[in-house]
Amino acid sequence: MELRHLRYFVAVAEEGSLTVAAEKRLHTAQPSLSRQLRDLEVEVGAQLFTRGSRGIELTPAGRAFLDHARLALSQAAEAVAAARRAARPPKAGFSVGFLTGQEVEWLPHVTQVLRGQLKDIDFRVSSDFSPAIGEALQRGEIDLGFSRVEPQPDVTYRVIAHEPIVAILPHDHPLATQAEVDARDLDPDTFIGYSDTPHVLRGIVARYLRERGVVVSPTRFLDGFATGISLVASTRGVTLLPAYVESLLPPSVVSRPLAGNAPVIEIAVGYRADNPSPILRSFLENIDLLLASRSAMARPR
Repeated sequence: MELRHLRYFVAVAEEGSLTVAAEKRLHTAQPSLSRQLRDLEVEVGAQLFTRGSRGIELTPAGRAFLDHARLALSQAAEAVAAARRAARPPKAGFSVGFLTGQEVEWLPHVTQVLRGQLKDIDFRVSSDFSPAIGEALQRGEIDLGFSRVEPQPDVTYRVIAHEPIVAILPHDHPLATQAEVDARDLDPDTFIGYSDTPHVLRGIVARYLRERGVVVSPTRFLDGFATGISLVASTRGVTLLPAYVESLLPPSVVSRPLAGNAPVIEIAVGYRADNPSPILRSFLENIDLLLASRSAMARPR
């Protein structure tokens, strides 16, 4: 018994028609298909089909044979796939984690640096809060992280950019009419504060406000840029976020630069120096290409 006999049998059983099975699924002539099925019945030693008013129907023996035929075909396909997998060396894995929202900014530049290697690696991308990126690096769950500097044992960081922090406010807020927002004009009661999660941003903003003698009394707190934008839109409050969120703002929310010496926040690439990945080593050796690619895209035309 050959696998083609099983394929022919299953096709006819599922279509309920010799003609349809021959023309639509098997791409063979109907007389040839009929001969193959007769040969199969002879080998099995039982009649598998009957011709009825509604087309080809399975006999009790045919119904019993169908499940086993499907299983045999499935196992044969898996055997072929297993052999092909074993014949091919596994792809090297390379995993990059991004501070949520930063993948929009940096992923195109990462793929530009790795463009010669992408077809040969299992490239995985994830996003999370900055502290979680640092922890994933430390545990070896990702090879490279784009985040704030999150001190972790055995994790090395290289700062690659400084982002200005801007005011985020409703589009019809009184401060939205100004070209720049003075921190001293912020309403302390409607200012949206920060949970423990964005602790780097929270520290920078707290220092900035303190230096300007601004005291806020937030009752609402964001844990990420998406929460912050939603709170601004829904509560008509104001908050301060890194400028990378500007491209993600809905029409009801706008950004304005801060007056004076506005604070900035770092974005860094993190990795474990003891990571043996040749992909990581190649990336780090070519990190200047990443910065040049970003600079070229940001340059006004």
